[in-house]
Amino acid sequence: MNVIVSNAQRNALSNLDIDVIKSISGEYEASELVEMFKNFFYNKMILDVTALKNFHNIKTFQTLAMGLDVEKIVFFLPEGSDVCTSSFLSRLISMGIYNFTTNLDGVKYLLDHPNNYKQVAKIQQMGAGSPPPNMSNDIVNTTSPSRVCRVIGVRNVTSHAGATTLIYMLKRELKIHYGDTIIAIELNKNDFQYFNEKNMMSVSTDQIAGLLSKYSAAPVILVDLNDCNDDSFCTDVLYLIEPSIIKLNRLMKKNRNIFNKLQQKTIILNKSLLTNKDIGDFEYEARTRVFYNMPPLDERKRNSILDDFLARMGLLVKKDNKKESNRIFGLFRR
Repeated sequence: MNVIVSNAQRNALSNLDIDVIKSISGEYEASELVEMFKNFFYNKMILDVTALKNFHNIKTFQTLAMGLDVEKIVFFLPEGSDVCTSSFLSRLISMGIYNFTTNLDGVKYLLDHPNNYKQVAKIQQMGAGSPPPNMSNDIVNTTSPSRVCRVIGVRNVTSHAGATTLIYMLKRELKIHYGDTIIAIELNKNDFQYFNEKNMMSVSTDQIAGLLSKYSAAPVILVDLNDCNDDSFCTDVLYLIEPSIIKLNRLMKKNRNIFNKLQQKTIILNKSLLTNKDIGDFEYEARTRVFYNMPPLDERKRNSILDDFLARMGLLVKKDNKKESNRIFGLFRR
């Protein structure tokens, strides 16, 4: 059975001939929909995005992607709106949102034939390099208006979850694709010095604003947040959890409500040996979603899984050798 959430496109969706277990209409905060449906069983959701308050802001979709299984959602977009641009769709794809269309034929098709990444890769390639709209915290590169500086903070949730080493490996991988323009900043510690890597610097919290201004032309700045509580200067914050029994039990003993605070956050299971079933159990017990499951990696070698992770973050475009249509919506726009 399916769910329909509608607003301005309600009349069009009323013509869908599908089994519906629940239908609501109106405008909702993304967090409201997450609370409404996170424990509700349904096969697929058809979401008229005009039912989302502030649907022009990409962060609205981030909230949905962190709280609900977006693989089960077909996003019905208002044709001609700014959410139908390649730059905006590219950001949706980086969150794992692949099923979107502007007409009922597309909705019906996607209900039975959901997209995978290969089928939307061309859209992400078209949008690569374009600044994501409505990201108020983005620091715009003053030398190239077509590029936006992503300031990505990394924070350990469990003790010694690997933020410092992960940043080193991500910087090294990004360097292959972007050249020697990636900056890494460590706050209130001096561990970066042991990597002997260029453009990795250690500063105190009160120096971060000056460095962000100095390196605003960089495509990506990675920040090891350590004990810095104010991460408002970041466009993204990754929360690292090492999911070993001892680390998780120690975390819960220290703060039993920690996962309530982590809802809607970008959680990375780092140095993880969990299977897909284990991750499902973890998400169920923690009442939160995992953005990525990162296995233990050899920091001395290049790890191809980092490219997959960076593509999920919207920092790289996965290569697809198949020829695809240059039209943004392919067969879904008629």
